[in-house]
Amino acid sequence: MKCKTDQLRKLAICGSLGLVIALAGCAKRQTTGSIPQNLRKPVAQMNQSELKQATNYWQKQYTRSPKTKVIGLQFATALRMTGRNEQALAVMQQVAIHHPTDRQVLGAYGKALAGAGQMKKALKTIQRAQTPDNPDWKLMSAEGAIYDQVGEPKLARAQYRKALDLKPGEPSVLSNLGMSYLLTGDLRASETYLQQAINRPSADSRVRQNLALVIGLQGRFKEAENVAAGELPPQEAQANVAFLRQMLAEQNSWNDLKDKT
Repeated sequence: MKCKTDQLRKLAICGSLGLVIALAGCAKRQTTGSIPQNLRKPVAQMNQSELKQATNYWQKQYTRSPKTKVIGLQFATALRMTGRNEQALAVMQQVAIHHPTDRQVLGAYGKALAGAGQMKKALKTIQRAQTPDNPDWKLMSAEGAIYDQVGEPKLARAQYRKALDLKPGEPSVLSNLGMSYLLTGDLRASETYLQQAINRPSADSRVRQNLALVIGLQGRFKEAENVAAGELPPQEAQANVAFLRQMLAEQNSWNDLKDKT
């Protein structure tokens, strides 16, 4: 059982198909004309080429103005999306120094701590950002994702459901809930929540990739590839399918995992 769980966890947290620590909107886009047109969409929705450009762009902005909140948040997000978690944490530490009581900053700082593997500190930081009289669903979902990563699925799901009470049908939270069930090997429940998530108008490509992964793990490979491609532009669809195949090939044989489920 432990072997199966370890394999599922590896798949669930690998690459862009990992748990989405939902802090949607944590790095608001600037609307000034100085930002290149192709970098104006959310960093989390960029392809690898755009991410590289965005990282370079925000690094220059950060060098010029390291105390500006929006710039720091955008730069840290771009760094995390390219796997540079330690640098992202260093950036967020500086942003938090200059904005110590800002809930948005504290939430993003907690996310950076989690990305760097400092789960206990990440949890405390996100809990400190939360206010009981005016709770933030994004922080609840972020807290849930951390609980999932430290092997506390019951606590994680409780947070996701609290988040859904505040933000019914939110696809990022439904996706986190689905991936939580993947981590414990309940693929059917995982698919149910991810299907709900993908049916929401605001669901993004990461939700589609998560659903494709869960379907593929059940042996429905053609259906998984169709979901991964979806109605995306050809280049992005091909990238999604390629990544899906890579994830499903992470273990030597899916049958080995399926036999132990």
